[in-house]
Amino acid sequence: MSKQQLRQIWSARVAEFKASGQSVPAWCAEQDLKPHQLRYWLRKDRESSKPTEWIPLNLGNNSETAVTLRVGQVAIEVRPGFDPNLLLSVVKTLTALC
Repeated sequence: MSKQQLRQIWSARVAEFKASGQSVPAWCAEQDLKPHQLRYWLRKDRESSKPTEWIPLNLGNNSETAVTLRVGQVAIEVRPGFDPNLLLSVVKTLTALC
């Protein structure tokens, strides 16, 4: 099973747990899962839903300066005029895959 498939399975489980209104031990007993597994994925879910914080970057007067971002083993070159929403989507996708 790939990491992506595992994340999808647990994403669905986390959503089911949240909708159930049950405690972690009760829900896990019904699902035949260990509570520590659910707690791990609940923490991952919380971390992934934290808002991204943009940090200002002063490049001086050079409007042609590019910035290189690294996410895992991937390098992304960002040039003036980039689309911040596209960059955010790309970084979130790469982070989920790493």
